[in-house]
This record gives sequence, C-alpha cells and structure tokens, in this order.
Amino acid sequence: MGRFLALFNGAADEVGKAELSEQQQSEFLEAWASWAQANEKALVDPGAPLNAKKLVTVQGVEDFTDAMIGYAVVEAGSHDEAVEIFSGHPHLGLHAGNSIAVLECPAPPG
Repeated sequence: MGRFLALFNGAADEVGKAELSEQQQSEFLEAWASWAQANEKALVDPGAPLNAKKLVTVQGVEDFTDAMIGYAVVEAGSHDEAVEIFSGHPHLGLHAGNSIAVLECPAPPG
C-alpha cells in the first residue's frame, strides 16, 4: 500500500463562495461526510482546510495565497486507485473549475 496526498484546489472567488446558500453548504458537508464514510478504510488523515500560508525561503518568510484550500491523505494499492478514490469527491462539483491533485508520497529510503 502506498500513501497519497490529495490537495483540494478551489476555483471560486469570494463572491462565488458567498453565493452558496445554507442548504447548499449543508448538502455539501453531508456529501463530504458520506464520501469520508464510504472511504474510511483508505483515509489515513481526513484532512483539514488550508488557511494562513507562509512561504519560507533563505531570503525570509512571506505570506502567500494560492488555490489550495484543503488536503487529505489516503492509502491505496496504486496511484490509479488513489485517483479513483477522489474521482467522485463532492468537492469537484461544488464550484466549476474545482480540482483535486493526487500526489504519491513514497516512504523515505532506508
């Protein structure tokens, strides 16, 4: 089994986020919970939102913004299996342009 990091990318701007009704938000959270329950055996870390962001370089530290809004970690038999786990995730249908990057996290050598 391999580990895979999923990075949730959000396409909505602040106006788009604000346009979601309470019912839409509630339905989305219910769909997310159902997805998590259906995939509970694969979920190593169900993840969390990604908020305050700092970029650290040899030149110093600075705030930054990007489209990454959340993460999750799963274990799967292959990269394709990990991708399949996220292919039906409710995040993809919440806003046009939302996406999920699925990255392999191999064990450290040794």
